[in-house]
Amino acid sequence: MRILVATDAWHPQVNGVVRTLTKLADAAKGLDVEFAFLTPQSFRTFAMPSYRDVRLAMPRPARIAGLIEEARPDSIHIATEGPIGLMVRRYCRQRKLPFTTSFHTRFPEYVRARVPVPGSLIWRALRRFHAPSRAVMAATPALARELTDRGFDNVVLWPRGVDTGLFHPRAIDLCLPAPVFLSVGRVAVEKNL
Repeated sequence: MRILVATDAWHPQVNGVVRTLTKLADAAKGLDVEFAFLTPQSFRTFAMPSYRDVRLAMPRPARIAGLIEEARPDSIHIATEGPIGLMVRRYCRQRKLPFTTSFHTRFPEYVRARVPVPGSLIWRALRRFHAPSRAVMAATPALARELTDRGFDNVVLWPRGVDTGLFHPRAIDLCLPAPVFLSVGRVAVEKNL
């Protein structure tokens, strides 16, 4: 099986989307599943205003169509709601092709931390983006419940798991008073740390 994943987040970015998709492709190698990625590397890009480390692609419909047809996927998954995700969604809708999506980023919080836009407008746009998806994949039961409560349909759980070879309980004396809290993730304004 060949799965095409459309993503606006890709290397050299370091974030949860890139990490999830990279690990997914690695894990699938022994399962007779091949992943092809449609990423910003195939397009001209520009730095996103207010977040210069993120480059936004400028995809053209004909180029998107050509790359999808060249990949000859059995399934299409749209991982992000950015320019590439929007164009692939459009391609699939025009051709009545089924696709799945996943919900990685809390865009209402992300946008609101940078621009004064009502969260309700962003949630409405996200519902519209994901509505035609065969399945909207959510990483945790809490996120799946939240999306369902916010009016998303076809929400399914897509747990990632933890690499227990790398992360496992062990006694470590940090010489700090207990309890010690740890946040593992990117430090960004929308994370509200």
